[in-house]
Amino acid sequence: MHTHQKIIIYQVFTRLFGNDLRTCRPWGSQSENGCGKMNDFTPTALKQIAGLGATHIWYTGLIEHATQTDHSMYGIPRDHAGVIKGRAGSPYAIKDYYDIDPDLATSVPARMKEFEALVKRTHDAGLKLIMDFVPNHVARCYHSDVKPNGVKDLGEDDNTDQAFSPQNNFYYSPNQPLQAGDFDLCGYSEHPARATGNDNFSAWVGKNDWYETVKLNYGIDYVDGHKTYFSPVPNTWKKMLDILLFWAGKEVDAFRCDMAEMVPVEFWKWAITQVKAKYPNIIFIAEVYNPREYRNFIHQGHFDYLYDKVGLYDTLRAVTCGYAGATDITRCWQDVDDIRDHMLNFLENHDEQRLASEFFAGSPNKGRAPLIVSSCMGRNPMMIYFGQELGERGMDAEGFSGRDGRTTIFDYWSIDKIRRWRNGNKFNNRKLTPDEVSLQQFYSKVLNLCNQEDALREGDFYDLMYANLRNPRFNPGKQYAFLRRLDKELILVVANFGNVDTEVQINIPRHVFELYGLPEKYDVKAEGLLTDHPHHISFASDRPTSVLVPANNGRMLKFKLD
Repeated sequence: MHTHQKIIIYQVFTRLFGNDLRTCRPWGSQSENGCGKMNDFTPTALKQIAGLGATHIWYTGLIEHATQTDHSMYGIPRDHAGVIKGRAGSPYAIKDYYDIDPDLATSVPARMKEFEALVKRTHDAGLKLIMDFVPNHVARCYHSDVKPNGVKDLGEDDNTDQAFSPQNNFYYSPNQPLQAGDFDLCGYSEHPARATGNDNFSAWVGKNDWYETVKLNYGIDYVDGHKTYFSPVPNTWKKMLDILLFWAGKEVDAFRCDMAEMVPVEFWKWAITQVKAKYPNIIFIAEVYNPREYRNFIHQGHFDYLYDKVGLYDTLRAVTCGYAGATDITRCWQDVDDIRDHMLNFLENHDEQRLASEFFAGSPNKGRAPLIVSSCMGRNPMMIYFGQELGERGMDAEGFSGRDGRTTIFDYWSIDKIRRWRNGNKFNNRKLTPDEVSLQQFYSKVLNLCNQEDALREGDFYDLMYANLRNPRFNPGKQYAFLRRLDKELILVVANFGNVDTEVQINIPRHVFELYGLPEKYDVKAEGLLTDHPHHISFASDRPTSVLVPANNGRMLKFKLD
């Protein structure tokens, strides 16, 4: 029985995954461009995702958000186009916290039943389900039409004559209408104006503001020196806890909390403690970007995992693109060494540019070396973004989302590589190119090894870079080497960020043998985990270990020292 499972998250943008329409007209409507559904995550599809090595699936954009598509025939009020980004709308402009997005349902009136069936199918496939919780802001046209009895809508009881009141849900600019500086609100009116999601507390919004959203009030008076009013408990806290408990009650396994650091850590401590008291196995993941706040969010806020964006992601991106040396990776884990098991690693997500895009590495194969490092250096979770394993480039100009190396979250669209993967006679890869198949197999190999190999799943990590900085047969700018160890079993991992196959010789410091009580041996038979070839290596402090490492790739050698 494994004492610990390494979490491997497959993030998927729900409305794009199952869409087979090839129209792809920029700014196209839902009827023109089509829209994927929850029902497209069939048992076969989920089995494929689990087969990639995923343990969790994050269905991005499940909760009802503002859209330009008219669902009023189902009793859902229309939204005003002036405060919506894209035809489909942003999944982070929540319109009803208690509802599933109607676009994702095959039958709109049955959307909650379809969601509940999706939860069951996901669990039946051996996967756990992650959904978004968006706590900092809501759509300007927020209105819950399915809220449980006794629940009041956000802002329903607000005193709009006060810019700030601890029990208001929103912040106001009394007696001032909402006005736009550099774009047209197309006749949308709001009086008094409410503060905007990106902490803009004035009545004026610009096109670079999160103008489609309204900031929620957690009891902080931002205009008066950030004074806090947390006792008595603010009304917004109670409403948000109720929403978390609502979804936890539908057997959601984890929440990915959007822009968590824009909400006070005191709220998280209060809410997460109560949710976990009732649902002890539920997981909370924070999208945070400020390293000075990391320990606060883990120790005070009770988050399980935090994005490792400004550390590992930014560094691996720079190393992959040749702007930084591989030695910089060492500093990443050192900076978070005390909380390393709480850091969520990734190379792609819906906010970042695709690795294969011209804005990042320019080629999917350049993602192999960073994938090995990102997924195999610790016990902490790893996340990939759907299509990453096929080399998706994100180079379409879809509409609101221009040609920016990202897959759109605002537009109705479909993704050619995902379409071909899904439709190759139900995932037999018949419609994928040999390069796509090869990349997908590589991802599957690496991600599955993370839980198949005890040393990768729960072993120690030992960075070998300090012993090789002046090694003439090792390039610390282009190669990164480390060990994973459990008992007498070791895995030597070497990643090569360079564009040429390289025979490296790695110094193993005496400290390794002393620390772990291991014998030194000149002839060790090692298994190549990525290639299945046996290797004979020396593993001793006075004779370097020689390994041929392919360009933009890596080697993982497993051996036992009895």
